[in-house]
Amino acid sequence: MDDTTFETLARFPLKPCEDGASVVTCTFEGDATEYFCVGTAFCLPTEMEPTSGRILVFAVRDRALVLAAEREVKGAVYNLSAMAGRLLAGINSKLELFRWAPREDDDAAHALVGECGHRGHILALYVATRGHYIVVGDLMKSVSLLMYRPEENAIVECARDFNANWMSAVEALDEDTFVGAENSYNLFTVRRNADAGTDEERQRLETVGEFNSGEFINRFRHGSLVMRAPDSEVAASPTLLFGTINGVIGLLANLPREAYEFAHRLQGVLQGVIQGVGGLSHAEWRSFVNERKSASARGFVDGDLIEAFLDLKRGRMEEVARLMDMGVEEVCRRVEELARLH
Repeated sequence: MDDTTFETLARFPLKPCEDGASVVTCTFEGDATEYFCVGTAFCLPTEMEPTSGRILVFAVRDRALVLAAEREVKGAVYNLSAMAGRLLAGINSKLELFRWAPREDDDAAHALVGECGHRGHILALYVATRGHYIVVGDLMKSVSLLMYRPEENAIVECARDFNANWMSAVEALDEDTFVGAENSYNLFTVRRNADAGTDEERQRLETVGEFNSGEFINRFRHGSLVMRAPDSEVAASPTLLFGTINGVIGLLANLPREAYEFAHRLQGVLQGVIQGVGGLSHAEWRSFVNERKSASARGFVDGDLIEAFLDLKRGRMEEVARLMDMGVEEVCRRVEELARLH
């Protein structure tokens, strides 16, 4: 599609019963051309789950799609990710890494060649990569952390979350902390215990945050909705966008410790000052609740509630500031600084 007029520039017909399931742009090791890679699944009425699919690699030449290579696979290609000059695909219960290699029958053409893989999932629906680390969101088995080891030509498991969460999205916040969304509208964060004293602890992803978003989140993306000048530590905080099935766009910010402690304390004060709609408790509303557990929110603060301070009347602002043991202007300044993140 044209990026200005949204006019369709090129089409590629799929086969009967073949549906597109994933798409990514990437470059391969030794080839600077940017390719569009599309994962598909053959959805047959006689099958409970797709048992076949394809990975299609397209180049764009003269504003037209040119099929550069295709690879048949045994399952639905639920996700595709670029990693280390290669293409990582989640195919049913398996992750498979492909490299871009010249074809034996035609040196001018290339093909996807399987390099290594990893099994042990129910359905590897969601995948995020960071360097050589791979974060997998499984249909039922929550989050697992894998690592690609090129010197061994292998993908190995480093750690996993042993809770049973039905995942709807996953992303890496940094090399040790990962965020996931599950089908009961909850968010949670897990952390790798790389410095733990025992193998058992190192192989476990520890849950460090839980929060009810009230939305079915189905996508995370690193980025921001605004241009931010790094004039403070808060303004330089890394942010993560999320999208939901209702069309909501939200933002998660990884705050510095001091800013988080301020926001968490302010949230506690505001919960006692601002009455919820219909008298509902804000703490109960944001609690992590699914079919298997219920727990108070932790490791997150509600930005909507924090910014509600700016809409209070002056008298209520002064009450909140007094409970915070701060001046009204100082609280306003710090809340406005957080608000500028989006």
